[in-house]
Amino acid sequence: MKKSRLLGLVESTKEHAIFIYTHRRMAVTADDVSLEDIVPISLDFAVVEVSSPEELAVVGADTKVRVSFQEEDLELRLPFGSHSRFFLSEVNRAWSDVCKSTTQAPKFEWISKYHKATGGQGIVKQALAPLAKLNQHRKTEKSSEKKGSSEKEKGANSGTQNSKQAYAVPESREDRDDLVRSSSHTTSNKAQILAMPQFGLRDNLIKCELLKNENLYTYREDFSFFLGTYNVNGQTPKESLRPWLSCTATPPDMYCVGFQELDLSKEAFFFNDTPKELEWTKAVSEALHPDAKYALVKLVRLVGIMLIFYVKKKYAQFISDVEAETVGTGIMGRMGNKGAVAVRFRFHNSDICVVNSHLAAHIEEYERRNQDYKDICSRLQFRQLDPTQPPLTIMKHDVVLWIGDLNYRITELDVSNVKELISKKDFETLHNYDQLKRQIDEKAVFVGFVEGEIDFQPTYKYDTGSDKWDTSEKCRAPAWCDRILWTGKNIMQQHYQSHMTLKTSDHKPVSSLLVIGIKKVNAEVYKKTFEDIVRNIDKMENECIPSVTLSKREFHFKDVKYMQRRAETLSLFNDGQVPCQFEFIQKPNESTYCKPWLTADPSKGFIAQGGSVDIELEVFVNRSTAPELNAGKEQIEDILVLHLERGKDYFISVTGNYLPSCYGSSIHSLCQLREPIQDMPQETLRDMAEVDGGDDDRNAEKPLDIPKELWMMVDHLFRNALNQEDIFQQPGLRTEFAEIRDCLDTGIPDSLPGSNHSAAEALLLFLDALPEPVVPYSSYQQCLESCSNASQCEKVISMLPQCHKNVFNYLAAFLRELLKNSASNRLDVNILATIFASLLLKSPTKQDIAEKRKTQEFFQHFLAQGSS
Repeated sequence: MKKSRLLGLVESTKEHAIFIYTHRRMAVTADDVSLEDIVPISLDFAVVEVSSPEELAVVGADTKVRVSFQEEDLELRLPFGSHSRFFLSEVNRAWSDVCKSTTQAPKFEWISKYHKATGGQGIVKQALAPLAKLNQHRKTEKSSEKKGSSEKEKGANSGTQNSKQAYAVPESREDRDDLVRSSSHTTSNKAQILAMPQFGLRDNLIKCELLKNENLYTYREDFSFFLGTYNVNGQTPKESLRPWLSCTATPPDMYCVGFQELDLSKEAFFFNDTPKELEWTKAVSEALHPDAKYALVKLVRLVGIMLIFYVKKKYAQFISDVEAETVGTGIMGRMGNKGAVAVRFRFHNSDICVVNSHLAAHIEEYERRNQDYKDICSRLQFRQLDPTQPPLTIMKHDVVLWIGDLNYRITELDVSNVKELISKKDFETLHNYDQLKRQIDEKAVFVGFVEGEIDFQPTYKYDTGSDKWDTSEKCRAPAWCDRILWTGKNIMQQHYQSHMTLKTSDHKPVSSLLVIGIKKVNAEVYKKTFEDIVRNIDKMENECIPSVTLSKREFHFKDVKYMQRRAETLSLFNDGQVPCQFEFIQKPNESTYCKPWLTADPSKGFIAQGGSVDIELEVFVNRSTAPELNAGKEQIEDILVLHLERGKDYFISVTGNYLPSCYGSSIHSLCQLREPIQDMPQETLRDMAEVDGGDDDRNAEKPLDIPKELWMMVDHLFRNALNQEDIFQQPGLRTEFAEIRDCLDTGIPDSLPGSNHSAAEALLLFLDALPEPVVPYSSYQQCLESCSNASQCEKVISMLPQCHKNVFNYLAAFLRELLKNSASNRLDVNILATIFASLLLKSPTKQDIAEKRKTQEFFQHFLAQGSS
């Protein structure tokens, strides 16, 4: 019988062991998993791959390994992909270290404290079956290393991105769809061997030459891709999706189906959990073209944004390197009510990326939509099969398919004129007033993308359940919110249409059928090309030492500001006789190659002979690095060491000056400042930081009750935004945040610039950047313990340091005023408690969902009208 388990690699005192856990179907917190067994990695340990040659030849096949310890054997079936490969490489490394060790054999004394948890069981002999059901593909998240005392744990399903149910057993009829689950490499993948981390310069050179000569051993074959997007307005499926998904005469080879607003509930927004994922996934699987059988490749979701990727079963074996990622662009750039989900994969020899996005709403917010698009392009990155390689961005693919509710509206026409043009079917004239068309024409967004001709009426906004335009009080103008675009070569669009028969939502679904020329490998020609390249490389003289020329070796960043990206380009030119591999390496006694406010992109790479590469050196100060810079304890100063494999090291100087900010400064320090922070001498800021935290101040002058910067933001919102719809829920503009930050830090101008939404987000960012939260870390546990008792909660706050207590009470009073206007601003106690509790009451360690709920319950007591 197959059983599902979670695996973890745990290290303590330079000894390693594999921990085996049982788990609930939806493991969220530590309470959902329990330790079942421990396998020490000692001299008695061994791990070997036991997949048959037939299994290895199948794309998507799981990896079977046998783990031996003393007289016991355990067979594991790991889901194929980079996560499992990375886990196995770490296990092999630990095992190798034991075998190489010349010191005494490991004793594993630290394991004894875990034996009670395992119930004294022996090694589990049943084959473990981490096969993914539909829900495996849900909620891809950033995983973090679980830490306990001195132990570090790396999960078999850990990595840059992961599904919570990476080891769930398939359920019911849906298991037929699950042929392809995660990353792998295929026999047709030219980089199959080269991408593995143990290969170095020589193999990178082979890879580079193969890419340059790709046209010699590849040919093109057309495949059809069905792209669909549907904003379902939080509804459940009420009708068959076949008129949308099976509208083509012949079955498409691939389906990429995107949804937005899958669930509009607060639970989905704040906890990313919804039953509607399964409901809509089932509706999709039942509506796929009946004349073909399909395999589910991947499902990825962020709150209400979901993307499902199917392929014809007969082509599943040619899909590889599947990865999924998400990025939120909502309030504070993190909330997932707006943003994107994406899947990237390799089909034969073509790399394809599919993005489903939901951009900012409201007709006037086109700049915010542009900003969302740019954020998605820069922040959404896929980990590569080879962990030593830098991540792939969206645009580093042969083909990019972009679908979603992009939310661009029709502008400069009133509602009646829009409807008149629609009634005449004069879509060409109407399209000239489309914001997305105008922004693309101005090269503000989607540069290089193509959209087919729009000859269907706008897909938004309808009365739900009908084909009538919006008759609500707002009477929104019709708009083409739902769009499909692409970029890449050899792509032809067969259709681009809306589907008016579906009436579940206030949007209509849209579909496009694209025929894409996919690169396929001629195995015989590839083999000959590969052999020729290897033969030529063998002729190279090994004595040649690589060298590069640097465009400059000193970089100075003047007047760096909080959350303002600054970048300069370092160009490397390979002037040597051989290709070279470069990497920025750590300096002695340092854990990373650079200071945390600095990055180099790429940080490692390969340069062909006579080639060049541009490296972006970026300085970015955020909430984690600002406190030390504000206090003068840290400077914008670093030395980068650029290392050439088999060559010499180059030293690059990075300097600059940081302009102190109220962002990242403590409440206590800011209460001492009556002048803008940038008017204060650095020595004064340094002295204040040294005495930070006490109420017994050296200054003769009485401190402010609350920071003046906080008062300016709250006072501005009190006077201007009490009735602002969606305040604290809709993001502002980054350009306006920069103006607000400069105003607070310099005192110029006298009043805050920017929109109400930008001012609200600036306030949230201010609270998020505090080195010590409004409720200090030392009081956090007391808050959790007293959360159900209002008088106890008030007592905890009364014991806070005076300036912290003042800030807490001031903010609570302001939020109570906001709630008096909830009819117009659409706020309620739950929304405000969720947003502000996460900023005012921060855990000194990682916070689980149970703790989050307790902090919200605590803060809700202070939002009730009549609280003091």
